[in-house]
Amino acid sequence: MNNQEIVQKLWNECNVLRDDGVSYQDYITELTYILFLKMSKEQDQQDDIPEKYRWDNLVSKEGLELKNFYRQLLLDLGNPEIVKSKRINAIYANASTAIDEPANLEKIIKDIDGLDWFSARKEGLGDLYEGLMEKNANEVKSGAGQYFTPRVLINMMVKMTEPKTGDRCNDPAAGTFGFMVAADQYLRDKTDEYWDLSVEERNFQIHDAFSGMELVPNTHRLAIMNEYLHGMDGRLEQGDSLSANGKWMKNFDVVLTNPPFGTKKGGERVTRDDLTYETSNKQLNFLQIIYNSLKKDGKARAAVVVPDNVLFADGVGEAIRKDLLNKCNLHTILRLPTGIFYAQGVQTNVLFFTRGESDKDNTKETWIYDMRHQMRSFGKRNPLNDKDFTEFEKLFCVDDRSKRKETWDKEKNPNGRWRKFTIDEILKRPNTSLDISWMNDEEEHDNRSLKEILDEMNDKSKAIRDAIAELNKALEGIDDED
Repeated sequence: MNNQEIVQKLWNECNVLRDDGVSYQDYITELTYILFLKMSKEQDQQDDIPEKYRWDNLVSKEGLELKNFYRQLLLDLGNPEIVKSKRINAIYANASTAIDEPANLEKIIKDIDGLDWFSARKEGLGDLYEGLMEKNANEVKSGAGQYFTPRVLINMMVKMTEPKTGDRCNDPAAGTFGFMVAADQYLRDKTDEYWDLSVEERNFQIHDAFSGMELVPNTHRLAIMNEYLHGMDGRLEQGDSLSANGKWMKNFDVVLTNPPFGTKKGGERVTRDDLTYETSNKQLNFLQIIYNSLKKDGKARAAVVVPDNVLFADGVGEAIRKDLLNKCNLHTILRLPTGIFYAQGVQTNVLFFTRGESDKDNTKETWIYDMRHQMRSFGKRNPLNDKDFTEFEKLFCVDDRSKRKETWDKEKNPNGRWRKFTIDEILKRPNTSLDISWMNDEEEHDNRSLKEILDEMNDKSKAIRDAIAELNKALEGIDDED
């Protein structure tokens, strides 16, 4: 049994939990409480868990005794006076269970115990857990799942920024820690799981190389679990990066992130006092803290997913873009296709930039690659894959941009995906807009099969039905005003 099959079996357990009133969104959290104990046993890392709460004792309980025991377990593992491990405290912080029926709890625990854990260990428990979170994001249409960053996009961004051993890497909007996990794996692959390094260097990679901050407590819980299962032990805080609590994030070599979209609730300003420009726009604030958190050594670099509005917002948005162009070399913008995120209609880009040694005139020219037009249709059943980035990765070549020439020449290739814009051309644009498009879809053909088209129509139809149901629910009890 491979990890994909195990993920499906674990996901099927949600049918049991739904009978107990547990939603899809809470399911992954509920499952994490149980899986942590099982995976700790599989990795022979139970020392920090009180003996009475270890897996073998849990799985031996039945019925009402199990239910009461499990509820006390959740309380005690989250209590720092009982358990001294900060990681365990973080995973079980304010933990409670919505499983009311003892038989359902017993079934889930025994089913998990009976899975093929030999195969899971062989393939990697961290990969299994990430597969489960991706499955959750794929199924859940609201909340954090709607902007789940596809793993192939994360991997591409990691490859293009080329983290090095010894680099301090950060994600100020950590989510489930996917970017840092991918960066860690990228370096493990290059160093034989860090065994090519000295003891000091290896310890740095495990404990100091990767850090992040996540606002949502339940998502932070998943991030801590993900970090643990991948053998990482960096600084992973729960809190708001846009508040004073995020000011520790400074002097990084690499930042990789997909910040949340939208505005601060109620339009309030951030509470950090180290931002040059004030705005309630989350993405513009995150962009500021990202480029200001990079070392001023001419080498520190970032890859950041941003929605289109960051590229053209006027007023303070323009001021922040100019600040970015001055302080950093914004060398590449990748216009991503629509449909790759689980929220419909979200149009995004990846900004690749390097912090300069000074704060002026670092961007000389910006290359833009349009992956949005004349592309195949993307969606739940037609996700991004590694091949979609092949041409972009090949031509990215920051140190040898001459290789891009034939693909951007306006005369020879008017509909080519690459274009180069000098800083003078950019500054002359209205609002210093970086939202630049030149490709057209006149020659575009729909190459999807009839089944793919019908699947997309069904998805959209279901989304409309769900939206109507939510609206009707919201309107319940509201009298018509005539």
